[in-house]
Amino acid sequence: MKSKQNILTYFIVPIILVMALLSIQAFCDLELPSYTSSIINDGIGGKGINSNVPEVITLDIYKGIVRISNNDSTIKNSYKLLDKDKLEDKEYKNYIKKYPLLKEENIYILKDLSKDELEELESKLEKPLIVATLYASNNESIKESLNITLPEDVDLLSFMLTLDDEVFNKINEYVINNIKLDNSMLEQYCKLSITEIYNKIGIDMDSYQMSFIIHKGIEMLLIALLGMVIAIISGYFISKIAARLSYTLRLKVIRKIMAFSTAEYKEFGASSLITRSTNDIEQIKMFSIMFFRIVVFAPILGIGAFIKVTHNPLNWLIGVALIAIFVLIGLLFGLAMPKFKIMQKLIDKMNLISREIVTGMPVIRTFNTENYEKERFDKGNRDLTNNNLFVNRLMGIMMPSMMLVMNIISILIVWYGSKAIDVGSLEVGTLLAFITYTMQIIMSFLMISMVSVMLPRAMVSIKRIREILNKKITIIEVDNPEEFNKLEKGVVEFKNVSFKYPDADEAMLNNISFKATPGTTTAIIGSTGSGKSTLINLIPRFFDVTEGEIDVDGVNIKNCSIKSLRDRIGYVPQKGVLFSGTIASNLEFGKENISKKEMEEVARVSQSLEFILNKEDKFNSVVAEGGSNVSGGQKQRLSIARAIAKNPEIYIFDDSFSALDFKTDLALRKALKEYAKDSTVIIVAQRISTIMNADNIIVLNEGKIVGKGKHKDLLKNCKIYKEIALSQLKEEEL
Repeated sequence: MKSKQNILTYFIVPIILVMALLSIQAFCDLELPSYTSSIINDGIGGKGINSNVPEVITLDIYKGIVRISNNDSTIKNSYKLLDKDKLEDKEYKNYIKKYPLLKEENIYILKDLSKDELEELESKLEKPLIVATLYASNNESIKESLNITLPEDVDLLSFMLTLDDEVFNKINEYVINNIKLDNSMLEQYCKLSITEIYNKIGIDMDSYQMSFIIHKGIEMLLIALLGMVIAIISGYFISKIAARLSYTLRLKVIRKIMAFSTAEYKEFGASSLITRSTNDIEQIKMFSIMFFRIVVFAPILGIGAFIKVTHNPLNWLIGVALIAIFVLIGLLFGLAMPKFKIMQKLIDKMNLISREIVTGMPVIRTFNTENYEKERFDKGNRDLTNNNLFVNRLMGIMMPSMMLVMNIISILIVWYGSKAIDVGSLEVGTLLAFITYTMQIIMSFLMISMVSVMLPRAMVSIKRIREILNKKITIIEVDNPEEFNKLEKGVVEFKNVSFKYPDADEAMLNNISFKATPGTTTAIIGSTGSGKSTLINLIPRFFDVTEGEIDVDGVNIKNCSIKSLRDRIGYVPQKGVLFSGTIASNLEFGKENISKKEMEEVARVSQSLEFILNKEDKFNSVVAEGGSNVSGGQKQRLSIARAIAKNPEIYIFDDSFSALDFKTDLALRKALKEYAKDSTVIIVAQRISTIMNADNIIVLNEGKIVGKGKHKDLLKNCKIYKEIALSQLKEEEL
């Protein structure tokens, strides 16, 4: 939980920033279709008029509107008379330039109104405005329906204004009741009426229209540019978050793995740990990128687009499209989900097989099992390939299917939209915007479905990473470690130690007690599986004892700092391990900033100096991965040199002389005895010749000490030791 909180704390600010940027980007994308609709409907179709409220009206139209609306106070109070006699010269010239008719008569102009006041005025002004302009234009159909004949120099509006209220209201009610228009048609007729008014006032409608289109076009371009810039910035931050997340996870995973005891390491296995720290984290990284780019962005875009088309008469088509998409996604996911869940396990298996083949190549060739390994690899490869092919084929069906749904919906929108345009209930620009918004909604769900494809695999990867991070460490360091006793420097003592592997039925070691002191060599020997390596692995706390205790420098190793404990130990494992780099860099594992003189000294002691100096680059000679470019004996000697470079209090050699010839073995032990005369040396060996001269020899059999003492004493008193000795050397050699 602590690691989770740390990760979330680090990323909370960038995540909020990215979400804000994506919201702005979605807003920009949602605004562009609206501008397209406005340019087509208002700019082209409406001559640049984008409101049902005229900015200016003539005196007769104003009087007609007021009387038709029964002297509505909202309308009356929304306009003011622009009296040319009261204007100053400069102000008058500006109005004359805008409204040429002002030279001949007074004009009413719209006051500065709030948004709410404009909406209220629009709702009350629409029909009175249309009727007043119909009267002013001497509409013949209205005159015929009213059976009115007027002189040529008298318009219908002037005539209507002369009538008394009772007659005026009856005629007006009749005309209004015969104007049966829906909202879209009403808006179009309002714009036609305003256009007619503006023409009378003398406004240049071509310039007015072009000015509107250019203004809207520039706004649209700026919004598009803003969306592009925001997309670039958000993409940068998303990539940075994803890269930082993968970096943090890799760091935490590797640190946790390095804190594992051998038991936890074996529980997961090397191939699985490699997959988890590379492939699984990469899956999480890719999912995090897709999550921000799509899971955050797509819903904002989809919901916003849906809100935009809420009042459109064709919005039922969106429901049809979404149902089709959900059914399609449900079918595909139902088939693909089980395959996603086993994909990472198949990758683990492939890594395991590949690793075993690469590391075990000499054995495979020796036993002539190349064909068997090829078949084993081919089976694992085929299983993974078939799994991937099945999933990819299903996902390959998704995109064409989605495109088919989108194209069918587009056809339906155009079909039903053209009918609505034909009857005047829909405008062309609105239809184009609706198509764009519908595609945005469908694409949002499509993008989310694409992320859903990655989700199962990412969730498996997250689970596998959490298994590592949440794994309980068995080797626990105390909060307040004890200080080592300087008076007992280098002393190692086992006190009734027993050890049982996790989940094992029987103990591997039973009641082990002995003491190793500085200046002495303690050797451990026994048959295969007797617990020799297990015993010495308890000293640096690769495992913790089940019973009893181990003291180093007079302190129970469970009560001291693990780092301080291991700083006192020079450990050479049974299998020599070298790291890619150079000979010098491998020796620096033992001691940082080791001097050339010190390198030569530890190489001399470990009997490595001769073969190092024979190399072209000496200590700077390259060591390949795993030390594959040096022999087994050279690898062991370099591993010993690395431990010697550390100059520790305690040396532990786990059968580390097995690859050496007898001459080199003897020379190395002789040089080591002189070099490490003040240190404690513990040797695990199979060779009697390696341990004959040890100060104390411990004989193990089935996890118990069956003999303890010097070589000569054990030959007399320990039957098992004598059997091991006679199996290797003649009696006179012993």
